[in-house]
Amino acid sequence: METLNAAELLAALGHESRLSIFRLLVEAGPAGINASAIGEQLGMAPATLSFHLAHLSRVGLISGTRESRFIHYSANYGTMDELIAFLTSNCCQGNACLPKTARCTTPDSTC
Repeated sequence: METLNAAELLAALGHESRLSIFRLLVEAGPAGINASAIGEQLGMAPATLSFHLAHLSRVGLISGTRESRFIHYSANYGTMDELIAFLTSNCCQGNACLPKTARCTTPDSTC
């Protein structure tokens, strides 16, 4: 991942609403959630939610799949993984220094 791409992704996540949307979608898993459920859970107006979903989609952090009248959004885990790898590459000169991140790799973890 190039620095400019990482900066674009981090800028998208740098807004409270977009970060909340992204975290909700990460928790939802690959099946995702439809837009109206996202809006209900986060208390966002449809127009505001649509703006933020479009921004997250544009940078590649989420994707939407149309099912009938609804669009199900899900996190792009590959992009998230690339961003995390970019941020942590060569961390601490190869020493294990991220105990919270290491804990997240186990299925029963509570990150």
